[in-house]
Amino acid sequence: MDTLTDDQFRAAGGVEDWHRDGDTVVALFRTGDFAIGARLFSAIAELAEAANHHPDVTVTYPSVQVRLTSHDSGGVTAKDAALAAAISRAARELGVSAG
Repeated sequence: MDTLTDDQFRAAGGVEDWHRDGDTVVALFRTGDFAIGARLFSAIAELAEAANHHPDVTVTYPSVQVRLTSHDSGGVTAKDAALAAAISRAARELGVSAG
């Protein structure tokens, strides 16, 4: 799968919460507490399994950080853009904002 430029990633839509960090895209979701963070992680796990594409996720007391890349392609691909958009939607459904 071809890697995306930053402009191509942005054009995918629904990825406003995400920023480029080298060969990855990263989002930080401010959950405010650990229980909401755990619920968001659970939603991310379900989305990742359904997509067969697994992000690196760090859950802490006030936030959840998610990092996406396609290791087999050496960068960010359409698969990452699709999962990023789905994760952002799941966060919004839980009332969690990025920042």
